Amino acid sequence: MRHIPGGVFAMGSDRFYPEEQPVRQVRVDGFWIDETPVTNRDFARFVDATGHRTLAEIAPDPADYPGMPPELAKPGSLLFMPTRGPVDLRDFARWWEFSFGTDWRHPHGPDSTLDDLWDHPVVHIAYEDAQAYADWAGKALPTEAEWEFAARGGLDRSDYAWGDELAPQGAMLANFWQGAFPHQNLLTDGFLRTSPVGTYPPNGYGLFDMIGNVWEWTADWYALHQPEQKPAGSCCVPSNPRGGSERGSLDPCTPHVPIGRKVIKGGSHLCAPNYCQRYRPAARHPQSVDSSTSHIGFRCIIRDNQEDMPS
Repeated sequence: MRHIPGGVFAMGSDRFYPEEQPVRQVRVDGFWIDETPVTNRDFARFVDATGHRTLAEIAPDPADYPGMPPELAKPGSLLFMPTRGPVDLRDFARWWEFSFGTDWRHPHGPDSTLDDLWDHPVVHIAYEDAQAYADWAGKALPTEAEWEFAARGGLDRSDYAWGDELAPQGAMLANFWQGAFPHQNLLTDGFLRTSPVGTYPPNGYGLFDMIGNVWEWTADWYALHQPEQKPAGSCCVPSNPRGGSERGSLDPCTPHVPIGRKVIKGGSHLCAPNYCQRYRPAARHPQSVDSSTSHIGFRCIIRDNQEDMPS
């Protein structure tokens, strides 16, 4: 783990997506954070010690999902499948497939294995799986503010974790998609899916893979940020801000499925210049806590005050 001393920084961005606005000054206290995302090797130790079964390894209860055909109530997870050609980028169902038998042990499909993937980030991890690992390790999941502060590596207000240019002089500094998503991956960075942790240079705090490779869970319920209403003349900077409420995080597009959404950060190997430019510290996205995918992982922290915040 690496120690992050804490401090004040400009959270958010006003140059990319509306949900990142407004830019606001916040303060976070010091904490330790994992140098890399949790790997398959790390997660296997946890499973061996506890017998934990991930959500992707358990058949869903149709009662929790009104309208679900009984034949779909099988263990599995969402798996990215590239398309054969250009498709409507508004229809994510064109490249996501619910794959029966796909889970952290079988990350690329039911017949795949972890051979040669032990040092890759663990994927197909739902929020409760990440929280269970953190509890076992005596750690916590970071808040969105803690995660973003760490990802910036001391570069306040920069677009990327390394500056303001995505690929300076053509250098690939993170695992993201090159080419026209979701059908053309030029593999300029050498990887179609995840990459071994530590493949790319660390940020200013010595942290690897904060950007790209896999999205990472945070402890915060998703909410849109509201402009602060400060008393006239006030100079107070909010300390250790948290997200919204579980109820407020529900997806308004699926009101019949009351499942909360947490903030995920950092983008993944599927983020591309023509789609989802979220390979940045300020980027954020809502993710249902019951969902696992082939591009979401996590890392943990230990706060200096040893007092975990409520989740």
